[in-house]
Amino acid sequence: MKYIKKFRELSMKDLAEVGGKNASLGEMYNELSSEGVLVPDGFATTSQAFWTFIKSNDIEEKIKDLLKKLNRDNFENLTSIGAQARELILSGTLSDDFTQAITAAYQELGNDKDIPVAVRSSATAEDLPSASFAGQHDTFLNIKGTKALLSAVKNCFASLYTNRAIKYREDKGFSHHQIALSVGVQKMVRSDISCSGIGFSLEPESGFKNIIHISGVWGLGENIVQGLVNPDEFDVFKPMIDKAQNPVIQKKLGHKELSMVYAESNGHSSTVNIETPLEKQDSFVLGDEEIIKLSRWILLIEKHYKRPMDVEWAKDGLSHELYITQARPETVHQDQEKRYYVEYHLKEKGEILTQGSAIGSSIATGKARFLKSPEEGHKLNPGEILITSTTSPDWDPILKLAVAVVTERGGRTSHAAIVARELGVPAIVGTSDATQKIKDGEMITVSCEGKTGFVYKGALEFDIKEIDFGKISLPETEAKFILSDPDRAFQLSFYPNHGVGLLRMEFIITHKVKIHPMALVRYEEVKETAAKKIIEELTWQYKDKRDFFIEELSRGIAVMAAAFYPKEVIVRLSDFKSNEYANLIGGRQFEPLEENPMLGFRGAARYYHPNYKEAFELECKAIKRVREEMGLENLKVMIPFCRTLNEARNVIGLMKEFGLERGRNSLEIYMMVEIPSNVILLEQFADYFDGFSIGSNDLTQLCLGVDRDSELMAEVFDENNAAAKQMMASAIQKALKAGKKIGLCGQAPSDFPEFASFLVHEKISSISFNPDALLKGIENINQAEAGR
Repeated sequence: MKYIKKFRELSMKDLAEVGGKNASLGEMYNELSSEGVLVPDGFATTSQAFWTFIKSNDIEEKIKDLLKKLNRDNFENLTSIGAQARELILSGTLSDDFTQAITAAYQELGNDKDIPVAVRSSATAEDLPSASFAGQHDTFLNIKGTKALLSAVKNCFASLYTNRAIKYREDKGFSHHQIALSVGVQKMVRSDISCSGIGFSLEPESGFKNIIHISGVWGLGENIVQGLVNPDEFDVFKPMIDKAQNPVIQKKLGHKELSMVYAESNGHSSTVNIETPLEKQDSFVLGDEEIIKLSRWILLIEKHYKRPMDVEWAKDGLSHELYITQARPETVHQDQEKRYYVEYHLKEKGEILTQGSAIGSSIATGKARFLKSPEEGHKLNPGEILITSTTSPDWDPILKLAVAVVTERGGRTSHAAIVARELGVPAIVGTSDATQKIKDGEMITVSCEGKTGFVYKGALEFDIKEIDFGKISLPETEAKFILSDPDRAFQLSFYPNHGVGLLRMEFIITHKVKIHPMALVRYEEVKETAAKKIIEELTWQYKDKRDFFIEELSRGIAVMAAAFYPKEVIVRLSDFKSNEYANLIGGRQFEPLEENPMLGFRGAARYYHPNYKEAFELECKAIKRVREEMGLENLKVMIPFCRTLNEARNVIGLMKEFGLERGRNSLEIYMMVEIPSNVILLEQFADYFDGFSIGSNDLTQLCLGVDRDSELMAEVFDENNAAAKQMMASAIQKALKAGKKIGLCGQAPSDFPEFASFLVHEKISSISFNPDALLKGIENINQAEAGR
């Protein structure tokens, strides 16, 4: 009988013998090492070893009898049953043969030295594609010496009957008596003096498959799983991993207040959380080269297993090498093709109590129930919303009762996040203040409509819309998005679409950058003390404050370009008006007071003006970074409010000076058609631009001479007006004659079928819609094309 198998003897064919976790480690150790993927060596105990232990200690029938007594209606005696089952195993004795086999394998692993090892549980039904809850069975780290190892092995055996594992098997319909426990013993990676974390081979919220998502903390990775700290997070664009200079499109610095390290207590190894030094809290755990290397490994693992994967990684503080310590199938999005979609949307807004990272894309209302520990689980009633500091696997039996979960700590790869995804309930993690801001028993609404989730006071009304994308046919006329919020990009990418016809960068500047670019360029000249203080707080990581603008803007744009790659994404250069720019931090000092900002210092004229030229350079550098460093050449650029041919020449020349040369690396530059002069001289404008997009709102207001923002003149403003439509028709005809593509951005084609019919009749190239209007717009275009 074989009690032990070394990793070099294992593959996924041995899953029934050593469980998914250990089989996967052996598979990677043998198949991916040649590709450069580092997996710490080790060995695993077999299922035969477990059954021999159970039977030789006369435990099997006793456990069966115990589990017959389990109250399967409300599981009120689960704690007692679990404790008794574990005690039966812990009181058992390991056979001499088994003890000798473990001792010999351990000594061989350490070249006859007592090396520290990680001792992990791997059930024979664990980590299957259909079932992978986080941490059902126990892991013991930094185990050193044969005696401590044998004790850890027995404790792993006992963890087959943790309360959470028993409940999990009941929920999944697995037979308790057909599952064995294999123990993996693996060389310890000294991440306690470095860092560790988790990686997904897809974006964990939306299931978007072109992203590798990595999270990391200082010290041991248990702090991520337990949700004790908010980790660093990185998004890497898969298609560019081996093509672009830097495919890291998103980075988020976590607080990482605690670091889990090893400790010695009475001669026994243990772990303890210590406060992370401030300089490490304020530093990313991985550099860009390490992020890319790790992403490359995760991509190799995904390709090898031919499915999305959930990977654990660690960095050794002594050798400074990265290692993969576990890999299991990702279970939430594995077979999801996103043909069928359920969309949630709040119908009203209320008082925001707290906010954090959104998990899932749904909404729930219910009574808030504040629990300090799993022992208080009896207080949570079905349909209530769990509010707590953090969760661990011990919470699993309780979580199934909650319609939503809100935690103060943890990131997107924490235990609470993983379980919420599997249960299909919304969760908001890392709020930092939920237990202070939310009252126990009060009605609240948990809303996860983007990457940021909000908890609102009261039960707010919301819509649920079921959409079958399989029934929607895209028209010949391209149907594109008008977008502004990067947080919704991955989710919206699953909708039928031809790309993004208008990406407004103003949202990114307002919500991510927040600071007027000239206040960054000329920070020393900023006069307002309060503004200067806020700028210092937001940009403290940057020696050159201009880099803050470039980095934040480029990340927001990159997410959009990546979400729709390889479809084109057209980003419009900033089109704030002076009164809007003035509202940015530090902005009033750098903006003129204008009677009519709508017709004033905006658009192309601003870019080459001495008052803004240096800020325009930052916009160009951000776009250049997305296209050339991140490799997202599907990004195209559009110039708004270009009044004259001279302005077109000036801006095109200035963009070339700032590194955005038309035609270089296939860069296309478009122009908004918003002014009658654009239509009248469109043939001449076509010499400078690769395509056009009609801004129907501005073109209508300037054609009719009516302020589109005026409530008094609202009845006069009408895109269906014959004069406005004639202007648009003329622009389309001239663009097509010049061999240029031309689209339209506006609400009218979705609101009015006859307007869509007019544009289709004129043979417009594309029509762009806001997300809430896209599907109706597609319907109207299809009807128009059918009747053409």
